[in-house]
Amino acid sequence: MERYDHKAAEPKWRAAWTKAGLFAAQAQADRPKYYVLEMFPYPSGRIHIGHVRNYVMGDVVARYKMARGFNVLHPMGWDAFGLPAENAAIERGIHPREWTYDNIAVMKEQLAPMGLSLDWSREFATCDPDYVGQQQAMFLDFMDKGLAYRRSAVVNWDPVDMTVLANEQVIDGKGWRSGAPVERRELEQWFFRITAYAEDLLDSIDGLDAWPDKVRLMQRNWIGKSRGIEIPFPLTAPAAGLDALICYSTRPDTLNGASFLAIAPDHPLSRTLEADDPALAAFNAECRRMDTTEEAFETAEKKGFDTGLTVRHPIHPERKLPVWVGNFVLMDYGSGAVFGCPAHDQRDLDFARKYGLPADNAFFLPGDATPVADEALVPPKTDPVVYIDHFAGLAEATSQEGIDATIDWMEARGLGEGQTKYRLRDWGVSRQRFWGCPIPVVHCETCGTVPEKKENLPIVLPEDIDTSQPGNPLDRHPTWRNCACPVCGGPALRETDTMDTFVDSSWYFARFTAPKAETPTDAAAAGYWMNVDQYIGGVEHAILHLLYSRFFARAMAECGHLTAANHEPFQALFTQGMVCHETYRHPDGRWLAPEDVSRTADGATARADGAAVEVGPSIKMSKSKKNVVAPEDIVERYGADTARWFIMSDSPPERDVEWTAAGAEAAYRFLQRVWRLFSEGLALPAFATPAPAAMGEPAEALRRAAHRAIRDVTADIESFAFNKAIARLYELAGAVAKLDAEAPDAAFARREALEIMARLASPFAPHFAEELWSALGGEGLLTGAAWPVADETLLAEAMIVLPVQVNGKRRAEIRVAPDADAASVEALALADEGVRKHLGDGAPRKVIVVPGRIVNVVV
Repeated sequence: MERYDHKAAEPKWRAAWTKAGLFAAQAQADRPKYYVLEMFPYPSGRIHIGHVRNYVMGDVVARYKMARGFNVLHPMGWDAFGLPAENAAIERGIHPREWTYDNIAVMKEQLAPMGLSLDWSREFATCDPDYVGQQQAMFLDFMDKGLAYRRSAVVNWDPVDMTVLANEQVIDGKGWRSGAPVERRELEQWFFRITAYAEDLLDSIDGLDAWPDKVRLMQRNWIGKSRGIEIPFPLTAPAAGLDALICYSTRPDTLNGASFLAIAPDHPLSRTLEADDPALAAFNAECRRMDTTEEAFETAEKKGFDTGLTVRHPIHPERKLPVWVGNFVLMDYGSGAVFGCPAHDQRDLDFARKYGLPADNAFFLPGDATPVADEALVPPKTDPVVYIDHFAGLAEATSQEGIDATIDWMEARGLGEGQTKYRLRDWGVSRQRFWGCPIPVVHCETCGTVPEKKENLPIVLPEDIDTSQPGNPLDRHPTWRNCACPVCGGPALRETDTMDTFVDSSWYFARFTAPKAETPTDAAAAGYWMNVDQYIGGVEHAILHLLYSRFFARAMAECGHLTAANHEPFQALFTQGMVCHETYRHPDGRWLAPEDVSRTADGATARADGAAVEVGPSIKMSKSKKNVVAPEDIVERYGADTARWFIMSDSPPERDVEWTAAGAEAAYRFLQRVWRLFSEGLALPAFATPAPAAMGEPAEALRRAAHRAIRDVTADIESFAFNKAIARLYELAGAVAKLDAEAPDAAFARREALEIMARLASPFAPHFAEELWSALGGEGLLTGAAWPVADETLLAEAMIVLPVQVNGKRRAEIRVAPDADAASVEALALADEGVRKHLGDGAPRKVIVVPGRIVNVVV
């Protein structure tokens, strides 16, 4: 067998794994468990190599942990509800369920050839009636604990799609899909009381030491704890039934520099005034059409409307401050009113300059003239330059000391009340759309809004829906809304809002522990499998999904579905990079897929008509740009293991990797090279042959290289340095190739090294490793066999250290065997993080290896 035949080998070994039931996890009290989970996919239709990278990373970990003796749970499911399915169904004139389940079937078929060690017996989709019913049961439990409630709230409303939009779905003030100007409406909405856990969610971040620092920082900032004070500013004349406006401030130390008050367009005072002031009504209407994302608020032009009202300064009542309505003030932060201190806040300074308001330095004594230029005077909070002796009693202090002292000073005089607040807001989960989990409540004219009985769950969506009109079809369904009140038995109407799809993905990890349980979780199963030991997914979910999941774990524990020990659901988190590819654009503006383009050294042309094609930069694979590579195309040509090997070897897993045909070809050639090392006709001893009594130095050197590979690959997998682990296997293959295996000692060393190669390669190229293991005479399946253990006596040889230069500057050092070949040294050098950092996303132009001395990389 001169060549490894992936077309024959890969289906054979997948069938063998399935027959042996290797991946069907069962709780075993006498074995340590390991739960590895990738963020489950949305069934959008087809997957590409970019998706595969995520699942292969989890598979490497799962297979490695299985070999290390762990009882591994590695499940798969589908995040199936959502507006994309609803829109696709409307366009096709079908039910969203049909579109969703068809896509699941296609994507599952695409994933199957990749050889993933998934427990498909636990598969579910979040739109399955069973999952829907258990989620609805939890909603009722949350209501019982006061964690789910209904109140009036100002929301983004798309008047064409007739649904609430998240801030992220409002683009330039318009609905992301309809393009219609978004309105700010006040509606009755359902919320989860995530703020009840704000302090715990914040404090517990310190214990997430196996999470990326950047994710922990993002969560801290999103929760946004701050100490401030609520300050009443007395109105000089009562207005709208108010005697004062309450402002919340985290910088009361700047109060002497206050020159105006600004209130939100939706502040009760503003809403009252606009009823009799058409100009203010028009201004507020414009504000309510604004893009409400945080980035948009930061970058939008600051505009205001002078109400003509004034308030008195709480410290200096002789000073009157004008009251403005500002488009930069949000009603859901603080009290919906802020005082402006232009000298010490750039936003306030821009506003003051625009409307001719004063900008006085708050930190100098009265009478001191301090000019303020076009940049606000904002001393860093750690600099001891803040003069506040004019009312707080400190001659000199840091800003934080000044803030704390000012709050104490004002509280002692009844001028305000200290408050600890959070940027975090309760989670609005109502969505006015069809394809989602129905909220299990009933509206009765006699009893009000009441929970449905659990025995009536699941509340499933109707099959006969009318999608010919915009809005939620549930609102106009002839029968679905009609029901009996669970309390009085009288006629009532079901809630037609469905849950935010983030709810579906906020507890699925717990359901995987017992997917057929008649309650949301099974106590014994959750007690054994939870928490998730390794979670893998994109950094784009660093805030909402992960924060919501952390909230759910706490709420589920409070409701008895998990234990307090499970309040942090993910022990370790890894955020993988993207798979990227060049983009191709036809002169007529169409994006072209890679298979529709011919590449030459001179450029690229369209296969269909020969037109010159514009080659764009390598970016994240995207269906809209068509720069995707289908996994089935790679499996057909090279085999699944080639794809797995390349996407794990080319770049550190936390960084982006560029998919290239040349890279895939190189991975394929390497696997064929390893196969030839076995099949090139050299006689090798049988599987269990003991080592010869005498070993020559060449054979001993290969044995040392093989056992070093065990040590180093083990350490690399443990640290998620998958590209380094594969570089070690390149090095080992080079060492095997250098040894003539005719002598008994050399034949034994070669055979042992190939056996170790198969074992170490198994997590990355499992089909290939099984085939090699079988050809070597290994007993049983390699998958699940024990991980190799390095012989410490063979690790004693000192390694040499080679400096690595990038464009002439020393950037790293690598440890290599004294006899390592140039290809192995190059692979290790390019896998080093210090070198990768200076390479960026590109490839080196040249790598020069001076044996035993240095490696030069030219970018």
